[in-house]
Amino acid sequence: MAFWRSKKSETTPPQDNPAPSSDGAGTSAVEPTASQPSAAGADAPAGGVFSQVRKALTKTRQALNTDIRDLFKSEGRLVDDEFLQELFARLIRTDMGVTSAEAVRDDIGKRFRARVVHLDDILESITQQTQQMLSQESTEIQFAESGPTVILVVGVNGSGKTTSIGKLAYHLHSAGHKVVLGAGDTFRAAAVQQLTVWAGRIGCEIVTGKHEADPASVAFQTVEKAVEIGADVAIIDTAGRLQTQTNLMQQLDKIRRVIGKKIESAPHEVLLVLDATAGQNAISQARGFSDAAGCTGIVLAKLDGSAKGGVIVPIREQFQLPVKFVGLGEGIEDIATFDSASFAKALFQ
Repeated sequence: MAFWRSKKSETTPPQDNPAPSSDGAGTSAVEPTASQPSAAGADAPAGGVFSQVRKALTKTRQALNTDIRDLFKSEGRLVDDEFLQELFARLIRTDMGVTSAEAVRDDIGKRFRARVVHLDDILESITQQTQQMLSQESTEIQFAESGPTVILVVGVNGSGKTTSIGKLAYHLHSAGHKVVLGAGDTFRAAAVQQLTVWAGRIGCEIVTGKHEADPASVAFQTVEKAVEIGADVAIIDTAGRLQTQTNLMQQLDKIRRVIGKKIESAPHEVLLVLDATAGQNAISQARGFSDAAGCTGIVLAKLDGSAKGGVIVPIREQFQLPVKFVGLGEGIEDIATFDSASFAKALFQ
């Protein structure tokens, strides 16, 4: 079984904004700070990441009574209508959605009805079904055949978008890629400052613009800078917006068009950051953004909080968007490549 690959950070980004040098065109080259994390240890033991995810989801099982184990008060349990109803209720509380929960319940009923089963039998069956629902062909970034790979990152306010960009940049930087960041959220000064701090920690360049400058202009300058310095990846932040804000969603389309004028096939990835604690609201976000922004993948952030996590199941089934990464904490290294088998096991076992 393949597990997530990640590193656990022992530090969090500094709160003070480093003083970047500006070239007068909105481009800041930020020097690495003394506290910049080392790239050593990129192949940390996968078991530690799995344990971290499982621990986070354990909080949910305890708080929301989603633990399947509670259905077994003795060594075995008869699979009857009462058992199936109780099982369905616990599956629903994971936010995996009615349709997915019904599918799991019905399969359990078909396989085990009128039989006395043990906990391990049920957990194994549920985990296998969930893994199948989450199965996907690709996980990591799909890189351009030549030139910089351009990644556009979108999401609603408060989803963890800017933080996820910093983690992703560090992840790629640690893998040996030269990265440029674009601070396209020009309407929120804190976002620019935060991304500048991340750039300083990582040791990569960042392109910024004036307050309330045209985000498309910043995106274009970012791609230009990536081409100019021979960067492997350009990651562009965008302002948080609700999926119902038509004018702002149209702005994303403009950013895509402008980027494409510099590099014809760009953006190569459009990653939607979803807050794992958002529950069913994440589904409507996925619907709105996948239509307007042409999303190619998902970053599931804040899985270390009291996240139900199961919401990713209906999102995968409805929109067929691959889950690229999951966020496991606030540190710069707290990001992991998604693996369906590990996730399904952590969700229920």
